[in-house]
Amino acid sequence: MGMEDETRSFLIKILQTISIVLLWMIANVFLGIYNEFAFFTGTPGWKNYLFYLFSVATLVALVIHLRRKWKL
Repeated sequence: MGMEDETRSFLIKILQTISIVLLWMIANVFLGIYNEFAFFTGTPGWKNYLFYLFSVATLVALVIHLRRKWKL
C-alpha cells in the first residue's frame, strides 16, 4: 500500500522547503555569530557590511525561489 503521487510530491516539497530554510539559517549563524561578522563595536567594518548584504541578498533569493516553488 503505497502513498499517492500527489501526497508524496507535496510532502517532498515541504521537506525541501524546510531543509533549504534551515541550511540558509545555519549558514547565516555560522558566518554571523561564529565568525563574529554580525557584531561590531563602535562603527561597523567592511566585513560587517558584506555579511549583512549577503544575508539580505540571499534572503531575497530564497523567498523568490520558494515563491516560484510553491507558485503563489
